Amino acid sequence: MTNTSKFTTFCGALALSVAGGALAAHADGATDVEKMSFFITSVAGSDGANFGGLDGADAHCTTLAKAAGSSKSWAAYLSTSMVIDRSSGSPEVTNGISARDRIGSGPWYNSKGEMIAGNVDELHSDQVNISLATGLDETGHEVNGRGGKPNMHDILTGSDSNGHFSTAGGDTTCSNWTSNGQGSAIVGHHDRVGLNKSRNMISWNSAHGSAGCGAADFPKTGGAGLLYCFATN
Repeated sequence: MTNTSKFTTFCGALALSVAGGALAAHADGATDVEKMSFFITSVAGSDGANFGGLDGADAHCTTLAKAAGSSKSWAAYLSTSMVIDRSSGSPEVTNGISARDRIGSGPWYNSKGEMIAGNVDELHSDQVNISLATGLDETGHEVNGRGGKPNMHDILTGSDSNGHFSTAGGDTTCSNWTSNGQGSAIVGHHDRVGLNKSRNMISWNSAHGSAGCGAADFPKTGGAGLLYCFATN
C-alpha cells in the first residue's frame, strides 16, 4: 500500500470515528430530552408575572420544552391565592390551587437525566435534589445563582415550602399570575443560597416575596421571572 493510500485509509477511518462520536453524542442528547421531566425556564414570560393565569404559564413551559425536543405535557410549578368575595355581604372563600397538586406524581429528571425527586413527598423534603448544579434549564445550562451576574435565583412559585397555596394573606401570586405591576409573588431559590441559612432563605420553592410583579421588579431581589416546569406524564 502506498503512502497516499495509507493516508486516505487513515482519513476515512478518522472521519467514521468522528461521525460515530457525533451520532453517539446526538443520541445521548435525545435520550436526555426524552427523559427530561423538570427544568427551569431559560427565558421569562413576555409580561412580567402576567402569564394570563395558570394556563398561560403552562403554555410557556410547553413551548420551551417543545423547542428543546420534548413531547411531554408540562405544568408550571405555581400556586394561586385563595379568593374572598365579599360582594354578597357574606364572604365567600374560594381556596387557592396548590402547585404540588398540578405536577403529576414523579419521578422527575433534569435535562441531563439526573433525578430531582422520586415523588411529590420527596420533592418537598430535605432529600430533594435541586441545586445550582442540577436546577438546569431545558437546554441543559445552569441558571445563574447568587453571586452570578445577573443573579437569577428567585424562581416564581407563589407557594409555601410544602407546595401549597399560601394562607399568609396579601398578594403572594401577583393576582394569580395576571399582574405585571403592583403586588408580589413568593419565590424560591433554586441554588439553595440566601442571606442566611434559615430554612426559608435556602428553600427552593418558598424563600421570600418579590419586590413587585413587573420584569423590572424581579432583579431587585435577585430574579428574572423564571419558572419551574414539571412534566405531568
